[in-house]
Amino acid sequence: MSATIAQKVLARSAGKEHVKVGEIVTARVDLAMANDFTAPLALEQFHAAGATRVFDPDRICFVAGRHMPFPDTKLATAVEALGRFCEQQGIKHFYANCEGMDHALAPELGLIRPGMLILNADSHACTAGALGAFAVPVGSTDMAYVLAFGETWLRVPPTIRVCYYGKPGPYVTSKDFILATLRELGVDGARYKAIEFCGDALAHLDPDERFTIANMAIEMGAKTGVMEPDAKTAAYLRARTQIAYDVLRSDPDAEFEATLDIDVGNLSPLVAKPFLPSNVVPARDVRGTKVTQVNIGTCTNGRMIDLEQAARVLRGKKVAKGVRLMITPATDLVYRDALKAGLVEVFVEAGAVVNPPGCGPCAGIHMGALTASDVCVATHNRNFRGRMGHRDAQIYLASPYVAAATAVAGAIVDPQEVLA
Repeated sequence: MSATIAQKVLARSAGKEHVKVGEIVTARVDLAMANDFTAPLALEQFHAAGATRVFDPDRICFVAGRHMPFPDTKLATAVEALGRFCEQQGIKHFYANCEGMDHALAPELGLIRPGMLILNADSHACTAGALGAFAVPVGSTDMAYVLAFGETWLRVPPTIRVCYYGKPGPYVTSKDFILATLRELGVDGARYKAIEFCGDALAHLDPDERFTIANMAIEMGAKTGVMEPDAKTAAYLRARTQIAYDVLRSDPDAEFEATLDIDVGNLSPLVAKPFLPSNVVPARDVRGTKVTQVNIGTCTNGRMIDLEQAARVLRGKKVAKGVRLMITPATDLVYRDALKAGLVEVFVEAGAVVNPPGCGPCAGIHMGALTASDVCVATHNRNFRGRMGHRDAQIYLASPYVAAATAVAGAIVDPQEVLA
């Protein structure tokens, strides 16, 4: 029987030849993940249920890097206890020294491979779908069960196919691909559905760019987002892991609930206006909107390609007076590569502040929280009311090109105006 990638991953994990959309399956988990906020909550439930041993220490990864350096002793103490738990259980994949965010770090460490079923106590688990994995966010109580038994139940979701075709024009990035998709599907158009991203336009994007697309599948309510691996995927994985994997592809006659075609050749740089990531317009439509802060980085657009795009705009220029520019690499590996490439010097010379890896500014925790009067352009994944601090702060989402150009101009502009 024909099947989508989502069906094939869940069938394999459930030990079945085929699963139907809507069927509830008990599936074996290939990798369980949690972070400095969700892992301590999961351990509370793990211990409360009387569990004493994790199902497999080699298939568990805790990354305490979302809110480091820690803003308070409560969180620091919780992570300290998490470290002791990992030592007792023999969990080797424990990272708590500003290595970065869980869903950004795991692919770089070679922990993500095509065909895997990954559960992560984080809403942006779907980032792993850029490498052909089926990655699902879960709550901390569900994660406690997974830690003990290594399995979970899932309803097999229908799949929406999003096909990108054409060649992107100047300064059009993967961020614009996904913002264009959000404009069409809205914030709940894929609720409890998988999104399969495909099309010849993906060939223009490296895996680091594709992560941005997969990461924001959740912003449409999707259960997960996934892409079929290709030669670029294989090269990315070859540099990071020697573990064999199976490439799963949707059958030519697989049934999709719907198909959305997007001609990226017709896209211009886009911006999502407050307070929804689906409130998308061309950047030129909000040209001249004054800003007080610009944020580039964190998990969605904090990889080398993103920092390179920002540096291309900022090199030899200065951040406008009255504007704060925050640069936050996704991981320490990205940070070190940026140092070697001279990008950090470019940012500092331009007047930016370079944060350690983490998601503090995106979640409004620290390292750049907004006030009621702030207007911010960010490369983050969400611009909901109150997301980055005060509920009245205005948040616009955009690509690194648009964000960097805005920092220089002091107002939202098309990057071509700054780079001309």
